Amino acid sequence: MEYLFDSLPFVATAFGIPQYLPQIRKLRRTRDPAGVSWSWAALAGVNNAAWFAYFAASGYWTALVPSTAATLLATTVAVLLTGLGCGSARAAAAVCAWAALLAGAAAVAGTRGLGTLLVAAAAVQVLPSVVTAYRTRRPTGVSAGTWLLTLGEVCCWATYGLYRGDPRLIALGATGITASLLMLARIRYTGGPAVPSAASRVAAG
Repeated sequence: MEYLFDSLPFVATAFGIPQYLPQIRKLRRTRDPAGVSWSWAALAGVNNAAWFAYFAASGYWTALVPSTAATLLATTVAVLLTGLGCGSARAAAAVCAWAALLAGAAAVAGTRGLGTLLVAAAAVQVLPSVVTAYRTRRPTGVSAGTWLLTLGEVCCWATYGLYRGDPRLIALGATGITASLLMLARIRYTGGPAVPSAASRVAAG
């Protein structure tokens, strides 16, 4: 049984490495950003860079691979959305402020301080995606594949966190599971081809 639990980081890695690829492919193919939040993508890049530091300091070596992939690919999503007219100076300033807060927590309180702030990071990251998707009448730009892979990854981390008694991983998993289910439900009941409106582009910021 211990072997099964110890293998969860490897399973999470399999889900985590490609999780943003479906969203990247969809944006490149359709040029439709309706319902996709620029803030979510940018925050995902920042937060996963912080998770990389936390995982390295905590000895979760397997997690370094998916956190690196997520940092690079989520940033790619943000760049694509910027090219499609999403995002704003206000949103960019908020993301920079959050990145500075993470760096400050790590500098002042070390791994413990960074880990404590990362408990809130999951909610900070996924809230823009859920709000944008539910405010957009038809979030046709959102990729179900990305959120299915995210759901698989966070389920693994939640279970592994319970096994290791790590409240930070448990919080990451619980928040990610809730957000993934909300996003998949939104896609399921409002999906379908549509031409993105100007309003949906503004909401995607």
